[in-house]
Amino acid sequence: MSFLAVTIPVSLLLGATLLALVVWRARAGDYDDWEGPAERMLHDDDSTPEREA
Repeated sequence: MSFLAVTIPVSLLLGATLLALVVWRARAGDYDDWEGPAERMLHDDDSTPEREA
């Protein structure tokens, strides 16, 4: 029974911390541009010259 008395508060604290991190990063604008990285990957122009071995 003492195992549950430790496990439940630890898991609730961990869940609250992760939720706070997601909300914090969402407010900072990290999740605003979903299509940008995918579009940049598809339209990547290889402007770096290849090195000869």
